[in-house]
Amino acid sequence: MNKTLHTAANLLALAAALSAAGGATAQAKGDWTVKVGVNKIMPKVESGDVSAPALPGTKADIGTDSKPIFNLAYFVTDNIAAELDLGVPYRHDLFGAGAIEGTGKLGTADVLPPTLFAQYRFFGANAVFRPYVGVGVTYAYFRRERGSAQLTAVLNTGGPASTFSLEAKWAPSVQLGASYRLNERWSVDGGVIKTKVKTTATYSTGQTQDIRLDPVAVNLGLTFKF
Repeated sequence: MNKTLHTAANLLALAAALSAAGGATAQAKGDWTVKVGVNKIMPKVESGDVSAPALPGTKADIGTDSKPIFNLAYFVTDNIAAELDLGVPYRHDLFGAGAIEGTGKLGTADVLPPTLFAQYRFFGANAVFRPYVGVGVTYAYFRRERGSAQLTAVLNTGGPASTFSLEAKWAPSVQLGASYRLNERWSVDGGVIKTKVKTTATYSTGQTQDIRLDPVAVNLGLTFKF
């Protein structure tokens, strides 16, 4: 968290320096923008039980992660834009919950969640401050799932190391954000994204587990218009 706040502070300091450049033009129909910043993903987990044979109430929880982001947007009209959100893979830790809460980290998984939004930007094209809303679709692609010794102890005591996989899913996302134009090319942009996604974990020992992730993502960055 401290690392995320430090990165955000650096971005704001750079934005303040750029604001001295003066001059401002609209983000209008036909414009392209690129946004670079930092994004923090916070899963809001509702875990089902691991299927039998397993201790009843064996659930999972998932930790947060922060990574750089890269977004590309095109203004279809002065008020409607299409935005593609990209970035590097996030790495999330999986922890025991429910009947096995406190057992520690069960494993890690990387996820790539590219998202395509249709946005509506409020106010006129020349407004300095422009809030926006968006609806879109996310593809949650999981990879490099790695089980820990603790996972083996929980699911396969005394046996071979346990592994797992997470099913990739399409999911709806909604977005709320705002941009503040600093000069002709640069803006500060921040937003919150909520995604509704449910996946299934499949363990090497044969059990399965449904997990609703429903993450909230908070981002802050600098936008360049070209």
